[in-house]
Amino acid sequence: MTQPHDHIVKSYDEERQRLLGEILRMGGMAAAQLQAALDVVERRDDAAAARIIANDEAIDALEKEVSHDVMKLALRGPMARDLREILAALRIASDIERIGDYAANVAKRSTALNQAPPLPHTRGLNVLGQLALGLVRDVLDAYRGNDATAAQRVRERDAELDAQYTGLFRELLTYMMEDARVITPCTHLLFMAKNIERIGDHATNIAENVWFLVHGDDALPPREKRDETNTVARPDLNEN
Repeated sequence: MTQPHDHIVKSYDEERQRLLGEILRMGGMAAAQLQAALDVVERRDDAAAARIIANDEAIDALEKEVSHDVMKLALRGPMARDLREILAALRIASDIERIGDYAANVAKRSTALNQAPPLPHTRGLNVLGQLALGLVRDVLDAYRGNDATAAQRVRERDAELDAQYTGLFRELLTYMMEDARVITPCTHLLFMAKNIERIGDHATNIAENVWFLVHGDDALPPREKRDETNTVARPDLNEN
């Protein structure tokens, strides 16, 4: 005969699976937003950019659902491993929400960029964006599979994104110094590139939380950083 305890365990497991599904759906939406934002930059499509900006509200709403479901699980009196799942879920949902924000920022900046003639440097921005998109998708797969090794590989690859960002940053600064007429559009591109670099940072945060989920407080290996833009005189690009 089925015992009441069995129902409780089954219900708890169902809620955990629901939470995982919500976070993965949220992550898929954020990745799709980033891909769409990169596409509208290439197409110079203001209408599509406006849709991306509006769609960011759906990610925000889903984060609230995740927070609600996390609280329901927390009230069940979970064990140590379950507490790690709950804490990681909150952190990961927050990082995904920021990824969605940065993707919307890229789309928003693209409408301002479209006021100027096309720049060849948008190709470099797309390369940077595709690297970030790969990190986001791969870290979501690592979270889905509870795979700390795959998460660690994502964390290590952020150095490649940093190096690409540094190269594009220096290229844009050089272009601006050579031709004052491109300062405004290049500034928009600099902000967009910084948004994408920050997406990589949030993917790295998710990777570290997957590690925490699996290994607890065991120390992570050192991580290489290749963002060298702080060695160059530059404008403040810490856009929220």
